[in-house]
Amino acid sequence: MNVQYGDASLSLMQVYEWTRKFVNGISSVTDSPRPGARVATLSAKEFFSRGIHALPKHWNTCMKDNGDYIEK
Repeated sequence: MNVQYGDASLSLMQVYEWTRKFVNGISSVTDSPRPGARVATLSAKEFFSRGIHALPKHWNTCMKDNGDYIEK
């Protein structure tokens, strides 16, 4: 695998860890929710709608600062 994937390949310890999880019945490869983590509640439509409606404000700020606008 190292020849094919280089540094992106799994280490031997990662292979052992994944094998242990699958043997113990954990078959999901996605991360489990973490305590205190924010949960996305916006639909895609609402997310993009909010972003599009925010564009005029960001455009005006950028033009006011001669293109040097970076939101921090």
